Formats: sequence, structure tokens, C-alpha cells
Amino acid sequence: MQRLAEFGWRLLPFIAAITIWYLVRWSGLVDQGLLPPPHAVFVEIWRRSLDGGFLLDAWMSVRRVLLGLFFGMLLAVPVGFLIGWNRGVRRFVDPLVNFFRALPPIALIPLVIVYLGIGEVAKVAILFYAAFFAGVIVMYEGMSQINPLFVRVARTLGATDWEIFYKVIIPLTIPHVLTATRVALGVAWATLVASELVAAQNGIGAVIQNASAFFQLTTIYAGIVTIGFFALLMDSVLRAITRNFLNWQDRVAQ
Repeated sequence: MQRLAEFGWRLLPFIAAITIWYLVRWSGLVDQGLLPPPHAVFVEIWRRSLDGGFLLDAWMSVRRVLLGLFFGMLLAVPVGFLIGWNRGVRRFVDPLVNFFRALPPIALIPLVIVYLGIGEVAKVAILFYAAFFAGVIVMYEGMSQINPLFVRVARTLGATDWEIFYKVIIPLTIPHVLTATRVALGVAWATLVASELVAAQNGIGAVIQNASAFFQLTTIYAGIVTIGFFALLMDSVLRAITRNFLNWQDRVAQ
């Protein structure tokens, strides 16, 4: 019963959003021709999924996001760790990181095409850029707030440098890695449509771009809802992983 109630609370915001969607459409505030009803959008998703093409588009987009996120975090974690742990490095690198972080990935598309072409590498590179700078910011901000007292206490108790790194620093770093990954995942999904501007023949972003050329609003909304669904699904998986990894903090707090 408790799980059923929790599931109901999770569904409630979506029910409210769909209700507001219908109310706005029926209120006359927006021309009904410019705002397709939710049921038409879901029918469009179902229809496109049956022919298999939409599922392929969704898979290509998920694949690109996962690759961009993986390679972005693979670099963001050690770089963020180094910047956050070493004040001298942080003073030197922080302005540079914030400079590039402020650049929208879509502005880099012409340069990406020039240097990397229009293949999959170019699309993943844009997502890598977005994920890396989002992840590295969260990582080094989190690392810079870790209390060095933990390290001093461990050293006082006779721990070696390896034991300090393995038993103190890594457990304190894991929450920041997981938080940075969640933030980077959201930014990567937000950048997906921009990355698929690079001559993409498939992908949800490409579906939205093609639909916009023919003013197919229902298809555009279907693509937007699909992106939101997969972003929410992947974020939920990360949250579950986070809870499992951080159980030790709850035990310590008790």
C-alpha cells in the first residue's frame, strides 16, 4: 500500500501538467491549431513507435547522450578532483573553466563541423563538451568544500597515504561524482537537439528538426515528450544508484 501511494504521488505532477495542458488549450488563450492535445501527442508517439523508426531515433539519441556523458565525466572527475583539492590549481584554472562553461555548445557547431566533420564523432563531441564543463564545475565545487580535518584525523591515527586516499577521500568524493553525473546528464539532454543539428539523419533531435520544417506540431511535441521521458528515466536510474552508494552515510548518521 505504501509503494502504491508513493507511485501515486509520483504520477500526480504529470497528471497536473496534462490537466493544465488541456485547460490552456480549451481556454482559448492559445489557438487550438497551435497546441495539439496531449492524447494526440501520445497517439503520435505510439504510431511512430509501431513502425520501428521512432524507436531507432530514440536509441540513437540515448546512445549519443550516453557516449557524451561517459567521456565527459571520464575527464571531468579527475580534472574536477584536482581543481577542487588543490587551491593553487583552482586559482589558475577556475577563470578558464568558467570562460568555456559560458559558451553555448550550439555556438561551436560550425567549428565542430570544420574539424570533425558531420559524423557521429561531431555529435558526441558537442555532448562531451556540454557534459564535461557541467560535471567539472559540480565536482570541483564539491571537492573544495570537503573538510580537510578528515584527512588530518586519519593521518593522526596512523593511516598511510594510500589508506587515506582509499578509505577517506574516495568515499567523500563519490557523492560529488554522482551529483556531477546527474547534472551533466541533464545538460547533455538539453544539448541533444543542438548536437543533432550537425546533419543528423536520425535521432529525436532530427525528428524535431524535420517536423519543424513542415510545421508538424504534434510530431514536435512527441519528440519533446520523448526526450523528457528518457531524461527522467536515466535520472531515476542515477538516483537509485546514488541511494545504494550512499547508504553508508545514513548508517554513519544513525
